[in-house]
Amino acid sequence: MTGGLLVVGDVVTDVVARYGSALLHGTDTAASIRTRPGGAGANVACWAARSGCREVRLLARVGADSAAWHRDLLRRSGVRGLLAVDDRAPTGTVVALVDSAAERTFLTDSGAVLRLSPDDWSPSMLDGIDRLHLSGYLLFAATSRATALLALREAERRNVPVSVDPASVGFLAELGVDRFLALVEGVDLLLPNADEARLLTGLPEPADAAAKLSLLVGQVVVTLGRDGVLLATGGAVTGRVPAEPVRDPVDSTGAGDAFTGGFLAARLAGGEAATAAAAGCRSGAQAVMAVGGRPPLTEGGR
Repeated sequence: MTGGLLVVGDVVTDVVARYGSALLHGTDTAASIRTRPGGAGANVACWAARSGCREVRLLARVGADSAAWHRDLLRRSGVRGLLAVDDRAPTGTVVALVDSAAERTFLTDSGAVLRLSPDDWSPSMLDGIDRLHLSGYLLFAATSRATALLALREAERRNVPVSVDPASVGFLAELGVDRFLALVEGVDLLLPNADEARLLTGLPEPADAAAKLSLLVGQVVVTLGRDGVLLATGGAVTGRVPAEPVRDPVDSTGAGDAFTGGFLAARLAGGEAATAAAAGCRSGAQAVMAVGGRPPLTEGGR
């Protein structure tokens, strides 16, 4: 069993469309389409619970349209959902277009996600918690950003370590690299993928980008997909961990979230960074073998 984790992030409904042939403009393309619970923050929370966290809480905002469904699925995944219900905006929705190589492209309607309000936050949410994890999506709008920063400041006041997932190259570019880096400077852990690390530093090589970012935060963990993970601290790469081999991946949606959940659970259990990265890689490998970004439930969901 591991220490307690609070995730402040997002819950969305994923519509995953897997297709084999090239998309045909202006007409039909055959696809397998499934509706799944998702959201980077929610996915991280569920994978952390699956990986042994004794207490996982998730603060997020959802629409009244599907709040009961999402709350129930979080509960069944071992996550205590601290869900603010929005009567004016629907739950966020992401359409994930997944090609034959399991690579995905997202169409995102943030819905209630970025309406997470300071009124939804309470410092007591950190009671008994050993780590705060923030989904970077919240930093891309003023209201949700203010809420994330309240949580960040309270965690710092309590000496609770904070990790941040940058979330999206597209949204990072829109927010501005300098602004994002100013918001996360000094956090305990930053978890970008290779493209995000490149954007945040302007450096083409992920190792160089990881080293540079680690001068701003306590530790950087850069995920490289099939090439594994880079660890960096104090301006230098300190470790490389190979990916778990996967023969026939199905869907890469949420693989990075699965890595983060597995990594954080292992760290909370006292594992060193390299050990935690290996645990995260195992979770990521499991994630790409199923449709959607969550670990499978023992009973059928929707």
